[in-house]
Amino acid sequence: MKYLLMIYGNQEKWNSFPAEEWPEAVARQDAFNKKYTESGELLGAYGLADAANARLVRRRNGVPAITDGPYLETKEYMASFYLLDCESEERALQIAADIPFADQDPVELWPILHDGSADA
Repeated sequence: MKYLLMIYGNQEKWNSFPAEEWPEAVARQDAFNKKYTESGELLGAYGLADAANARLVRRRNGVPAITDGPYLETKEYMASFYLLDCESEERALQIAADIPFADQDPVELWPILHDGSADA
């Protein structure tokens, strides 16, 4: 079964992260990505740009209406997400708990109920 893992953050938090700790944090994340990619359980891991770079796309009377920023008025935004393919929810939860930033931020786990991949 496939699962989506999400971590939320905010720019204030990322700005307060000591610059000298980033190389170690990135190395831990790279090791996590490699471990679970090699096991075949991690299909992708994606870090997102700052919320200031997000855009909203709506359609009004057939015409695209594009605006800046995330829809919700909140400081928190999705900072990264992971796509897993695991034998069980229990295994997906184990992997979620192993994400390096899980000791600082909660990780949401969402089962994917429908796969509308382009290959289908």
